[in-house]
Amino acid sequence: MKTAYELAMERLSKNAPAVKLTDAQKKRLAELDAKYAAKVAEREIFLKDELAKALAKGDVEAVEQIEKQIVSEKKSLAAELEEKKDAIRQEKS
Repeated sequence: MKTAYELAMERLSKNAPAVKLTDAQKKRLAELDAKYAAKVAEREIFLKDELAKALAKGDVEAVEQIEKQIVSEKKSLAAELEEKKDAIRQEKS
């Protein structure tokens, strides 16, 4: 008897069959992951430094704005990464 997970995966593969990636595509995807992980870390370090400065000054509005900016930039970079990864996945082998 199959689990619900196995049944869901079968249905999913019927609708969108798994794409086989070449070694070059896998390598480029890994490079993108590393590049964007570094970008996120760089922005986080910078913004957390700004956050510490705002906290030291007691500027509550600036703290809230910086926290929102951190979340926003992470989402933006994640979306950009996925867009680039999708482009690589769509390339012909």
